[in-house]
Amino acid sequence: MAAPPLLTLQGIALTFGGTPLLSGADLALAPGDRTCLVGRNGSGKSTLLKVAAGLVEPDKGVRFLQPGTTVRYLAQEPDFSGHATTLSFVEAGMGPGDELYRARYLLESLGLTGEEDPSRLSGGESRRAALAQALAPEPDILLLDEPTNHLDLPAIEWLEAELKGSRSALVLISHDRRFLEALSRSTVWLDRGTTRRLDQGFSAFEGWRDQVFEEEERDRHKLDRKIAAEEDWLRYGVTARRKRNVKRLAGLHELRRQAREHRGPVGAATLTVSETEASGALVVEARDVAKSYGERPIVRDLSLRIARRDRLGIVGANGTGKTTLVNLLTGRLPPDSGEVKVGANVTLNLLDQRRSALDPERTVADVLTGGGSDTVQVGGQSRHVIGYMKDFLFSPEQARTPVGVLSGGERNRLLLARALAEAGNLLVLDEPTNDLDLETLDLLQEMLGDYAGTLILVSHDRDFLDRVVDTVLVSEGEGRWIAYAGGYSDMVAQRGVGVQARGVVAPKGTGKDAGKNPAKPAARPDARKRLGFNEQHELKTLPARMKALEGNRAKLRAALDDPTLYARDPARFEAISRTLATTEADLAGAEERWLELEMMREELEG
Repeated sequence: MAAPPLLTLQGIALTFGGTPLLSGADLALAPGDRTCLVGRNGSGKSTLLKVAAGLVEPDKGVRFLQPGTTVRYLAQEPDFSGHATTLSFVEAGMGPGDELYRARYLLESLGLTGEEDPSRLSGGESRRAALAQALAPEPDILLLDEPTNHLDLPAIEWLEAELKGSRSALVLISHDRRFLEALSRSTVWLDRGTTRRLDQGFSAFEGWRDQVFEEEERDRHKLDRKIAAEEDWLRYGVTARRKRNVKRLAGLHELRRQAREHRGPVGAATLTVSETEASGALVVEARDVAKSYGERPIVRDLSLRIARRDRLGIVGANGTGKTTLVNLLTGRLPPDSGEVKVGANVTLNLLDQRRSALDPERTVADVLTGGGSDTVQVGGQSRHVIGYMKDFLFSPEQARTPVGVLSGGERNRLLLARALAEAGNLLVLDEPTNDLDLETLDLLQEMLGDYAGTLILVSHDRDFLDRVVDTVLVSEGEGRWIAYAGGYSDMVAQRGVGVQARGVVAPKGTGKDAGKNPAKPAARPDARKRLGFNEQHELKTLPARMKALEGNRAKLRAALDDPTLYARDPARFEAISRTLATTEADLAGAEERWLELEMMREELEG
């Protein structure tokens, strides 16, 4: 017998101003469910999630939560007031029975220490702290709105693994296809105010959605034909009994009302990119390029050739220097040593993902036109700003809307619109997929496929990289960058491992550099015949160290299992929790080091 739902939403209706945002939305969540909530930008996904969390009261409909069920919602803008550190913020969201050590464990896994001052956090750090607070109590229900935003690839893959092992029922909103495919078992589609449910994961969604649209289009044609037939009868039909005629005329009015009120699928963005004359065959050539900041190498001994129409993806953990590398390759930053040559007739077109570059006081029209005009130059042709805005799903009324009140998705579409209007033949996109809906991502992919120029793409979206690029340049740590042919999945297959957190050196694999545009790799230490003395000693002693750490971890967990410890001695409870977090981190580091050395030994001896 199936378990009863933990959370039920029925007939949820909500209107903000004119057109209803929600007009009959349903959602049911049972224990262990993994549901992705999908829909266009502005369709009301975040609002429906807030209704589910109890943060927004609907105009109509019923929300039922099983008594005793715990719910955690990932806040887009967390409230840090009253908290001196990120650790105290995360711990404040936990209950008496929750394991406090998880707060520090999650913060450290997400790249924070727990000692940060919340008032000085960046947008990305705030997002990570909010994610840690949502995950820490291990609630019955987790409601996550774009949890991968501002996370780098190592953090996204860590979060994916963490959620796979979670016992919480999940509702996920995300633009990351790979993330949704890995975690979802059912799909709820919010479209034109109502919901449809598919008892399959996201991988089956797009085919199902297209089938629904085709059926709607057939029904629409049938309705139009029926209206035409009734209008023909009204004009030319033989007069019959008055009552029958009145009834049939009323039926025609009803058909016309249905046609008038029918809401078709939300329009799609129309993306085009302005291009200048073609560049030379060689766009960028880097020879033995190096760049450091103080003692920290960002790029070391990099040699790379980028030809016309190449699609180069750059991936790496946050802090590895991806933006610095892009600036070096495009000639915007001089190297410490080596040489970068930018080819003939190369015109740079840059999408700057720093939303701070958008003045919040300027209007949408002013951002696109530069102010003082109502036209935009696109591909050498003058277009009215309203028409160009419609291509990017902005309404005419938003022309005078200040940038500061736009949503994250709208700001990103505005950045795209401005960048793609500028002429160029070398297009540099830095995280273009943030906050875009899946349909707009499809159109962006198609536009990049038709683009006649050269593309450099910085992204954490694994699926988008697979679809768009033909070479991936990945950080190997300590300033080394190596190119691999193909997309992200091809890079993982050649390299043997995905992108790792900054400071973690990838195991030596058998992958080869991209044949088309090979980067010059640093000399491999594995050219020797055997491990060094210190490495042999480390490999020999690590199993004993791991066993000792496992024993310590078991003792610490046993101490925390005492239900009276926190009430008797809160200071000791917190000290044990901190020690446990440190022990687990040390154990994970020892296990990773042992695996690295063992793989190195097998490769050398094999």
